[in-house]
Amino acid sequence: MKLTGFLIWLGALLMLNSPVGAVESEVNGFNVLCYHNVMDNPLDHPEKYTVSTEALAQQFSWLKEQGYKVISVDDLLASKAKGKPLPAKAVILTFDDGYRSFYTHIFPLLKKFNYPAVFALVGSWLELKPGEKAQYEGQSYTRDKFLVAAEIRKMAASGLVEFASHSYNLHHGITANPQGNQLPAAVSRVYDTNKKSYENDAAYSYRIRADLVKNSRIIKRLTGKRPRIMVWPYGSYNKTGVDVARSLGMQINFTLGGRVNLLNDPLGEISRVLIDYNHTVARLSDDLAVPDNAPPERVMHVDLDRIYDMSPVLQEEHLDKLLDRVKSMKVSSVYLQAYSDQDGNGAAESVYFPSRHLPLRADLFNRVSWQLKTRAEVKVFASMPLLAFDLPAGNRLANHLVESDTSKISKERYPRLTPFDPEVRQWVTELYKDLAKSALFDGIVFRDDATLGKYEDASSWALGYYSSEWGLPKSISEIRGIPASLKKWKQDKTRYLTEFSLELVDVVRQFQPGLKTARNLYAEVALNPDAEERYAQSLPDFLQNYDYSIVMVMPDMEKYEKPIPWLEKLVGEVSNQSDTLQNVVFELQSVDRHASEVVGSHELANQMELLQLEGALNFGYYPDDFLNNSPSSDVIRPFFSLQTFPFSKN
Repeated sequence: MKLTGFLIWLGALLMLNSPVGAVESEVNGFNVLCYHNVMDNPLDHPEKYTVSTEALAQQFSWLKEQGYKVISVDDLLASKAKGKPLPAKAVILTFDDGYRSFYTHIFPLLKKFNYPAVFALVGSWLELKPGEKAQYEGQSYTRDKFLVAAEIRKMAASGLVEFASHSYNLHHGITANPQGNQLPAAVSRVYDTNKKSYENDAAYSYRIRADLVKNSRIIKRLTGKRPRIMVWPYGSYNKTGVDVARSLGMQINFTLGGRVNLLNDPLGEISRVLIDYNHTVARLSDDLAVPDNAPPERVMHVDLDRIYDMSPVLQEEHLDKLLDRVKSMKVSSVYLQAYSDQDGNGAAESVYFPSRHLPLRADLFNRVSWQLKTRAEVKVFASMPLLAFDLPAGNRLANHLVESDTSKISKERYPRLTPFDPEVRQWVTELYKDLAKSALFDGIVFRDDATLGKYEDASSWALGYYSSEWGLPKSISEIRGIPASLKKWKQDKTRYLTEFSLELVDVVRQFQPGLKTARNLYAEVALNPDAEERYAQSLPDFLQNYDYSIVMVMPDMEKYEKPIPWLEKLVGEVSNQSDTLQNVVFELQSVDRHASEVVGSHELANQMELLQLEGALNFGYYPDDFLNNSPSSDVIRPFFSLQTFPFSKN
């Protein structure tokens, strides 16, 4: 599909990932506005990101009247170098793509208001020959649509305009999976449909470097200066691209996202507010204002096993049903399981992305994630185990398992690889890296296998680690026999699992820089802090280290026959332990795991209503059976959809 959906998703939803902030509330903060083309009568040739000359003039006037200070990149760098705060209400103006309207419509307004701006050029569009056309978002543009050399030189000499690189030829989609989806060229690996293989790391890095080198040379020839700013097409970037840009002298990178930037933030990832054709002054005011609260999360948790089918036709039918359901429910996020657990033992035996370590059941995660993001306009979190993996027969790590001091494999938990074995950690790290570079997604969910029980881990790797790194006895029975050792062991295990997950986050963020983090927490831990010994989990630890703590609401597991009073108590306990519930997601169960029965839709709706009445802001459910409309969308939508006004306790 075309990238139009991606831009819509960025404009409408990426801003929900990171709440915008008012510059006036942060004297060391600044916002960046991202414009594109400007026309006198854009409705004659409607384009999503083309604004009228009148609207741009009104917005410039409004910025001036409201006391906003339009600053240059030089002003920003000077403040950083001298450690001086920026002016209150500081704003940087940027214009992407190199349209001729930069000179005919925008430059005159900049001179009138004495506003500096950054203009980003796409080199291949400046080198179109007669008869050639640039294809962009379903439109065909000829050479006269873009700036000419004399105009660029005149604006560069004015002192108001700084020219940035917008890539030479990365402002388009490339085939990035077997299904033919077109994903942003700057961050995706080319899929060769003939060879049925992906571009490797070396080829990808070479392609990005060659492109940025070529565009830098063009800008140097036209302006006399090499660019020091890289403006990433579609706001999509990763560590490889940023490192290449930095090596070419472009220390400053502009992306998208809509959040306020702070003076001490890295120059390598400056966020911008995307302006579209329907951006009124009122909307601009909202963009530059801090919301009272972050928008609520409504989450559907989906297993890719439910989409997969050996028949491509049926598989696409399943995907269409999921997309229709997600769109009709009007939720904010989908937690999408990126692995397969066909035997239902809780461990991943294959994955839905190309991997060097586990069998590929189907190259499907990339496809479904992209469709959800662009067609259903939701955020996608990849749901992955931390430790629960069934390695292929013959893999020498297959028996490097978490052990109990009473049995080879713990009866309390899923079969899990021991995190105390360095080889296991490396294996898991490489698996997460394979996921990260295979698709575009917004967050990672560490599922409920990330635990260690009261008598775990008793493997040789773990016992050696306890002794050498934590100064504990070399047996669990000895550790448990000394109160001080038991307390330290319990706390250190909790911290160890958290630190391992955060190391994986750092790896994934090399490819998904804006990644959000979430992790499943057993409700018992929230209700009883002493349960940390049983799970190696702590609610305060989760709240401190993850963007979202997912409290698993499973009254059947806790053996409560009356879930409503239990749920009231749970929300109250979580609220007591957290300053705000904005970073807590309550995940209801739509299937009773012990009875293997579907939880009634009306019962689920009652629980959703109660959550809101008790002050919960974010909630969802697992699993969603989109093939059988379970839970019933008609029943739960009034209590679940973001289109429904949240209940208030007051």
